[in-house]
Amino acid sequence: MRDRVEKSGLQVDAALAAFIEGDVLAPQGKDAAAFWAGFAALLDKFVPVNRALLAKRDALQAQIDTWHVERAGEPIDQAAYQAFLTSIGYLVPEPAPFAIGTANVDPEIATMAGPQLVVPMLNARFLLNAANARWGSLYDAFYGTDALDAAPAVPGGYDEVRGAAVIAAARAFLDSAIPGWESALTGGTSEHLVAQKPGALLFRHNGLHIEVLVDPDSPVGRTDPLGIKDVVLESALTTICDLEDSIAAVDAEDKLAAYRNWLGVIRGDLTESFDKGGQTLTRSLNSDRVWGDLTLPGRSLLFVRNVGHLMTNPAILLPDGSEIPEGIMDAVVTSAIGALGLAGLGSHANSRSGSIYIVKPKMHGPEECALTNDLFDAVEDLLGLARHTVKVGVMDEERRTSANLAACIHAVKDRIVFINTGFLDRTGDEMHTSMRAGAMLRKGAMKATPWIAAYEARNVQIGLACGLSGKAQIGKGMWAAPDMMADMMVQKIGHPKAGANTAWVPSPTAATLHAMHYHQVDVFAVQRELAQQATPGLNDLLTVPLARGVNWSEAEVREELDNNAQGLLGYVVRWIDAGVGCSKVPDINDVGLMEDRATLRISSQHMANWLLHGVCTKAQVMDALTRMAAKVDAQNAGDPGYEKLTPDSMAFQAACDLVFKGVEQPSGYTEPLLHAWRRKKKAV
Repeated sequence: MRDRVEKSGLQVDAALAAFIEGDVLAPQGKDAAAFWAGFAALLDKFVPVNRALLAKRDALQAQIDTWHVERAGEPIDQAAYQAFLTSIGYLVPEPAPFAIGTANVDPEIATMAGPQLVVPMLNARFLLNAANARWGSLYDAFYGTDALDAAPAVPGGYDEVRGAAVIAAARAFLDSAIPGWESALTGGTSEHLVAQKPGALLFRHNGLHIEVLVDPDSPVGRTDPLGIKDVVLESALTTICDLEDSIAAVDAEDKLAAYRNWLGVIRGDLTESFDKGGQTLTRSLNSDRVWGDLTLPGRSLLFVRNVGHLMTNPAILLPDGSEIPEGIMDAVVTSAIGALGLAGLGSHANSRSGSIYIVKPKMHGPEECALTNDLFDAVEDLLGLARHTVKVGVMDEERRTSANLAACIHAVKDRIVFINTGFLDRTGDEMHTSMRAGAMLRKGAMKATPWIAAYEARNVQIGLACGLSGKAQIGKGMWAAPDMMADMMVQKIGHPKAGANTAWVPSPTAATLHAMHYHQVDVFAVQRELAQQATPGLNDLLTVPLARGVNWSEAEVREELDNNAQGLLGYVVRWIDAGVGCSKVPDINDVGLMEDRATLRISSQHMANWLLHGVCTKAQVMDALTRMAAKVDAQNAGDPGYEKLTPDSMAFQAACDLVFKGVEQPSGYTEPLLHAWRRKKKAV
């Protein structure tokens, strides 16, 4: 049991309290007693509102369940369905046309287009890598991945044949993005050249910078007729430092470690030492890049993703002994840390516009967005910050939010800097909301259903109609396969072509490669064209992906169950046993995919749905889980710390709970069960 201290009626983990007072408040000259009194008053106001909105989620779900049960087997009439959803308050009236009023937004968010990273806050090394991924070597990205259409490198040193292919590919990119670049190397001019210094030239195209580094005496430069040793691209413009789906943080110990890392990157002094090839290396944050009078940021602009409204955490206990809503704690603590950076108390500035950027996930509808807006008002007052210093990114990943997106944006219209779609969570909520309507299509088939196309298109169109272009990001989701860069280069250009001025990538290398897409596509020109188009209506968006009249064979059912069970177990075993919230997990075909809780939500909800509607039996699910446990064990055989998935293991039991208790989980979320099982595991 960790020690607690009393602060204005709150029972606060002693180490967390010492961190907040000593490392966060004291450097800013803030009075600790006043902070805790204000924090307690804030909780008195917002905890009841938070609880009431969670109760409303449950009440709406119960009404929707009843509606579907009463019409079991009948086709869903969209007019009647939407009338019902309106009558219960699930659908709300559209606001009158408006434009967001967000001000003081950094250009990386407002006026530039480029890749975005999402990184687990608990992994300091990954956090530093992501923050430093603002610039990336195109040569390295080509040489080390399958994005280069050439033979793989020969082991044992530099492969000059592959190197020549890298140089040719980089040259083709330069020719396409900045025609005439070669003349600048020999003293000529280029409309894209913005600065130069000995051995380096800086170009700009579509708002992004490209460095061409020249050194004829370097090992690579000697092989190039122009002596070019590297081409460096401005890559990850922004990074989301994640306290949510990509980490396993279940108690005060975990939260404190995450908050310390956030302080480290805001203050600029986070470092991480690690062993590589027998040598100890230390990683720290990059400095800015100076070109005479021109200084360019050396690091990605950082968001922090707080948790949603659902979960609580024992790090702070309320006067009645209950746990604090974790999202409220995140809002206060991460903003207090961000304020330290705004006060100039760090070695590296994050925002040059005086803003703190928080991504808020898993909000259901405009009332929950309004709660966040009001909460951020109160946080600003608590910390003595000007109104709307704390900006918000809204994850459009729940059905009630995407169906009422304009109203959600309106609720945060003076602080919004980001909307983003997320296929996995959105599909998980799609299935849970309509759980009682019938059996769902197979997961793979869902990607071709009408609601997903409408969801992605509406997100962009509504964002543009609300004036986000030039003021905020319109984002798209993750490419999950970090080893499949060739496929990414073919497919992910679809995101900027769809009008998204940012999209998620799984690694710094992927960010460098994806940056090429923003040179191929002028996203803001695309947005201007799309702004003239009509927004898709609700009919397609609210079309439930049911498998009406489909009779799968036993082999097809087994295949789907195996796919879900393998993904479920492969992720859960790391979450429960090792506290790892995001990692490259082999799928059923042994392809490594970056997995987080969103993957778990869709898999567990799909199996729960099929069980509920008799597509499969509990025995079939248990058979799949048992066989796939053996496969996951084999996939992790090289990990000396791995614990096998036996029927008695906590990880296996957690996976079973996620499926067999999936129907009753709030909105189909996995967090309540995962947190409970992880705490049990930590206790032993």
